Amino acid sequence: MARKKGLSPNIRAAALRLLYEVEVKGAYTNLLLDKELRHNSWGAADRALLTELVSGTTRMRKHLDWVLDLFLSRSIKKQNPWLRNILRMAAYQLLFLEKIPDYAVVNESVNLARARLGSSVSRLVNAVLRNLVRNRGRLTYPDPRKNPVEYLAVYYSHPEWLVVRWLARYGFDATRGLLEYDNLSPGVTVRTNFLRTDRQALLDSLRADECRCEASLLTPWGVRILNLAGTLRHLDAFRSGWFYVQDEASMLVTPALDPVENQLVYDLTAGVGGKTTHLAEMMNNQGVIRAGELHKGKLDVLRANTARLGITMVEACSCNLLESLPDEWGVGDRVLLDAPCSGLGVLRRRADARWKRSPEDLDQLARLQQDMLNRAAGLVKPGGVLVYSTCTLEPEENEQVVESFLVRHRDFVLEDLTGALEFFPFTEEDRRQAAQGMITLFPPRYGIDGMFIARLRRAP
Repeated sequence: MARKKGLSPNIRAAALRLLYEVEVKGAYTNLLLDKELRHNSWGAADRALLTELVSGTTRMRKHLDWVLDLFLSRSIKKQNPWLRNILRMAAYQLLFLEKIPDYAVVNESVNLARARLGSSVSRLVNAVLRNLVRNRGRLTYPDPRKNPVEYLAVYYSHPEWLVVRWLARYGFDATRGLLEYDNLSPGVTVRTNFLRTDRQALLDSLRADECRCEASLLTPWGVRILNLAGTLRHLDAFRSGWFYVQDEASMLVTPALDPVENQLVYDLTAGVGGKTTHLAEMMNNQGVIRAGELHKGKLDVLRANTARLGITMVEACSCNLLESLPDEWGVGDRVLLDAPCSGLGVLRRRADARWKRSPEDLDQLARLQQDMLNRAAGLVKPGGVLVYSTCTLEPEENEQVVESFLVRHRDFVLEDLTGALEFFPFTEEDRRQAAQGMITLFPPRYGIDGMFIARLRRAP
């Protein structure tokens, strides 16, 4: 991914600017990168490298700060934020990107510091990075036997409060596996649009466009993109509406709801339409899907996505589930609530999320989720099905929300998920859990995002 001759100045400067905006201004890494890549005509190698530098440096921030503090007289956290991010980006390349020569990393970082902060600071950068290069093989980290929490938090670059939670729930080895997985660069998976084509035809089209890909072993729709010279948007299959970009874990939510043709279905937090469009595809574009979304910008993208995929059955509207709903919204056959959550199951995709969340967020989100689930229940007709899903691993947002809901709504019961998800290769333990009506997918176990799904049926 990285080039042996070093970075181009434009890529280097852009990466630093984005890192500054993420840390200092609280911007979101994925949104910044998407905007930057859409407005520049860099080649595939530069685009991949910019993404790696920004996402990787953000993701490994705690690890990098620990290492840099070994070579600084004043903590990295007390340094000028521009200097802080120049050093972090350089350290990330020196420690994790083997194909970029050390001299290129040092020289380009020194030049960047000189241009941004002056000659005296550039000399500091030069000294720190050369010292790091000389001592790279002798770095020390917290002792995992004496302080496993600090070791895991530092070495795998996660907040300590989260490590404490996961250690108590999963134990040392499974927690380490999860932390390692969170630090992997996320792969790209697309969902075949069966309204337009079949999976083999999609594979053939992608390969004809010099895209290396393979069929997913986890879902009947999935195609894993292994290597791509350009961007997905420039592929013939994309322009023809043959696929939608979606992780395999998210592809499980719609079949868990099990919609059929000519039903009335609600997607109450539709976002940009990932699950909405999958619902329409499973219903063969026959029936009605009412997609509610609070943010107008997301609704605009949803409408563009449905048009590209050839979907005409979606009625999209801007609404707040906890406030007034459209007058015509009566009870439906199927209701999906993919609730707002902490996102702690998808940390590999959201490089900055681990630094933005706190333990207090979980309680606040759980209250919101319970309120939304209560409201969603009113849209389910007798005998209908309600699916509640999140992309977090935390019980407060998952099982506990559902259990609290069931206490208040005696006319709902959990229903076996294994029939609707019979294609998925559950482990025996997970299959038993899914048969009870709720399942939390542990990311390293299947190589997908973390996801929670509960299926509830209302009494006739």
